[in-house]
Amino acid sequence: MKSKITSIIMFFIIIAIIGASILIGLIVWQEISYDLVAQTSEVSDVSEESEQIEFNGSDLSDTIEKDIEVPEIRNNSNPLEELQESEETPTIAQTVEPEVNYENENVKINKYFYKQLNRYSQLIYNAFETNKENMKSGTYKVNLGSSFSSILSKENGQEELGKYYQSAIEAYVYDNPEVFYLSPSKMYLNIETTTNRKTNEKSFNTYVDCGELPNYFIDEFSSKNQVEQAIQKVESVRNKIISRKTGDTYSDIKMVHNYLVDNVEYDSSVSKGNIYNIYGALANNVCVCEGYAKALKYLLDELGVESCLVMGKATNSEGDSENHAWNYVKLDNTWYGIDSTWDDPVIIGGGFATSDVKYRYFLKGSNTINKDHFPSGKFTENGQVFSYPNLSSKDY
Repeated sequence: MKSKITSIIMFFIIIAIIGASILIGLIVWQEISYDLVAQTSEVSDVSEESEQIEFNGSDLSDTIEKDIEVPEIRNNSNPLEELQESEETPTIAQTVEPEVNYENENVKINKYFYKQLNRYSQLIYNAFETNKENMKSGTYKVNLGSSFSSILSKENGQEELGKYYQSAIEAYVYDNPEVFYLSPSKMYLNIETTTNRKTNEKSFNTYVDCGELPNYFIDEFSSKNQVEQAIQKVESVRNKIISRKTGDTYSDIKMVHNYLVDNVEYDSSVSKGNIYNIYGALANNVCVCEGYAKALKYLLDELGVESCLVMGKATNSEGDSENHAWNYVKLDNTWYGIDSTWDDPVIIGGGFATSDVKYRYFLKGSNTINKDHFPSGKFTENGQVFSYPNLSSKDY
């Protein structure tokens, strides 16, 4: 009997010893693991994901370029949204970028739509302006750093930043017709999120690139060399035109207007390349209304004459409403409208427009041009509503 009791007692003692050994082993392993985590916190305490906001084509008619549209958020895990996540989790060394602050960049910007942007949109605009030369490669990564962390920390931060990005890129391409080779639909706003696993705090890095596309050029260009050659052609034509300047603002505006009317052909087929930009207008001498309007602004910018691009609807000679682009120009501290496209009508049988037709929409006040031109400061459905200058009621 005593031997049985002794055996039972020994059994429980052995079980207790084994249990204590296991418990001590777990405590020791936990301490070792914690030390390892502490030593490698730069890598193991954070997780990262990369997200993209992209532009899609718009539903505007063919006389207005289709590249600018409201960005939608894309998420591979949710097909109802449009947020793209990277397939790999990048290491810290791969994603840390030098801090940038475009708010203090010494960038000379005195553009009409830029002035209407909020501070965040202006930061993005400044980044494009600062990196204009670099972006001629079509693949340059425009780093925006952590400038938007306060926005992205909010519940709807991505959507809010997407709207700011939309406004910035609209203002930039309409203020700067010389960047005709850039395609906003191929320029992705990337948001990298880094989460500290101990504190659960998040930090954000943002940048713009071409995503998985070869570049962010319009379809007519595929390399930096092509872009630089195109710019040289445009600038060569520009230099010949502005060499004729007289120093009298009215005469110089008229000279630029007449050059476009006399030398550019309207592409009724809406099928040729570069018809929406200044390369089509000045190098190929073929474009649609947006090409005319951008070329007029580009040349007037070079002459130091303030102007802006105007987008909206217009009622043509057949009474039909169509998407259209024209200009407002400042002369003697007063704004007037110019539509160089409609001053250059397609003449059946060839020939040139008579003077009454050629200047029908040249330096017109609101009482005249607003009869059939209806400006809209809202370039996209959910985009920012930009304002235009108040025109003189009377013609010049």
